[in-house]
Amino acid sequence: MASPLLLRQALLLRVCVHNYQRFTAGDVAARHRLWCSAAANLPSDEADEKTSSGSISNSSNARKAQYPSSHARWEDDHDYRKWKDKEEEILRDIEPIVLLAKDILHSRRYMDGERLSVEDEKAVVEKLLAYHPQSEDKIGCGLESIMVDRHPQYRQSRCLFVVRTDGGWIDFSYQKCLREYIRDKYPTYAERFIRQHFKRGSG
Repeated sequence: MASPLLLRQALLLRVCVHNYQRFTAGDVAARHRLWCSAAANLPSDEADEKTSSGSISNSSNARKAQYPSSHARWEDDHDYRKWKDKEEEILRDIEPIVLLAKDILHSRRYMDGERLSVEDEKAVVEKLLAYHPQSEDKIGCGLESIMVDRHPQYRQSRCLFVVRTDGGWIDFSYQKCLREYIRDKYPTYAERFIRQHFKRGSG
């Protein structure tokens, strides 16, 4: 009974000695160093993925904390967040009339020289023309209808026209109307919004 036990212990001791020799010879250590070297040469994001899930790149986090992105800095700024909220509000407010004006001018719903439908005319007069800075001069002796036609100077473009009761007609810019509407309703944010959302020379 003692002999097989001694034999097993001797065999186990031999395996342990063999593994120890391999370790001290640098076989395991070399493999370990190669894996670390490869990870060290990867870009920071890839290296983070190769390391264990519990570890985080401290240098990367330190850089982010020290130099936050401009987007993050802006988002943390109260005034900027307030502006973005107001910008969204203005866009939601003017979107229906902007879409209608573009549809009238750029779709085939109306031919050149055609008068708007009663519904479209009401929307254009109440939500656009009423805010034009020279609306009284445009209407003149009285408003007969609103018409779509080619611009008198830029024939490739179409625009809206006031048709007066005396038979005269004059063009007006729906973007000028929108600008004045925004200035009237959102005075604090109007100029910033107009600079960012309207083309130069459109008003």
